[in-house]
Amino acid sequence: MRGKIPEARGLSNSAIPPSGWGASGWSVVRQPVSWRVPGGRHADASAWCAGYRSHSEKAAALKPLEVIQGGSTADAWPSRKPRWLKVRAPGGPNYQRLKELMRGLELSSVCEEAQCPNIGECWEAGTATFLIMGDVCTRNCPYCAIAHGRPEELDEDEPRRVAEAIERLQLNHCVITSVDRDDLPDGGAWIFAEMIREIRLRRPECSIEVLTPDFQGNPEAIRTVIDARPEIFNHNMETVRRLHRVARPGGRYERSLDVLNTGRQLDDQVLVKTGIMLGLGETPADIDEFMGDALEAGVQILTLGQYLRPSPDHLPIDRYVSPEEFMHWKEIGESRGFLHVESGPLVRSSYHAREQVVELRRRVAALAAG
Repeated sequence: MRGKIPEARGLSNSAIPPSGWGASGWSVVRQPVSWRVPGGRHADASAWCAGYRSHSEKAAALKPLEVIQGGSTADAWPSRKPRWLKVRAPGGPNYQRLKELMRGLELSSVCEEAQCPNIGECWEAGTATFLIMGDVCTRNCPYCAIAHGRPEELDEDEPRRVAEAIERLQLNHCVITSVDRDDLPDGGAWIFAEMIREIRLRRPECSIEVLTPDFQGNPEAIRTVIDARPEIFNHNMETVRRLHRVARPGGRYERSLDVLNTGRQLDDQVLVKTGIMLGLGETPADIDEFMGDALEAGVQILTLGQYLRPSPDHLPIDRYVSPEEFMHWKEIGESRGFLHVESGPLVRSSYHAREQVVELRRRVAALAAG
């Protein structure tokens, strides 16, 4: 396909007119699901052009387009990353031990499924984010590396195995997350709650963070999780309001804010956390608006990290955000009232999660003593 070179920010504003594709007979419409890409990662690989499809039979012959990167044209699969995004290849004895344990207990980690750049650092430190309810998601967000399709039935023994892994690893903090399970009446909320209870029994000194889907806004599902009393209730917004329909076609910006606010209202002793990716085409005004919305929803912990494109089938990177700009947003966020802001190119939702809990407990204790 030849024609226009789209940017992520452009895709968020309007459909690309048919004439822009350089061929006649094209009809471009919103498509919240996926492309069928011959030879792709899986049958429903996300189209990197994020939300647009053609009704022409020519769609089967799609080729990767060019993307805009930092204001200049780059290959659709950029091979060069800034120096600050280069990380050491994973390895080391603790990394291998954790990997073998996860395999032995037939558990999944989002560290692997989502291709997290911090897997070496976190696993070598003996910490991991457990991915529950399978590794196939019912949604097909075009930024995400996790497979999309029809999930398998829930494994009701999974809470016991995760708790066993946490006990054997002697973790002091753990993060539990999941794929979206829109096929379940409560989105899988009960298994989050059961996971928390099992961990409390086997490793009571371990603090627990849950990173949940939006449960389609079901307040009773959120209550089920909050009633189990995790230390941190996390639901990621992923991106700013203006880019939400492109990056999260199955989600809703306002609904995610409601999820966070509901968690905050149900139990003010549970810390509320969210995060977004930068580098998708957001502007400073977009980030500023998002921070205000998150604070109003009751968010206390914020994470900001660089969007990294998992494959050519996914959303293009608009730009690489510098460490200095991430530091700027950290300072802005903390000055506006967030209790803690973790901001940096390699930051992911669970990055330094244990340190966040330790710091916030120290600050709360200091406030109580003063």
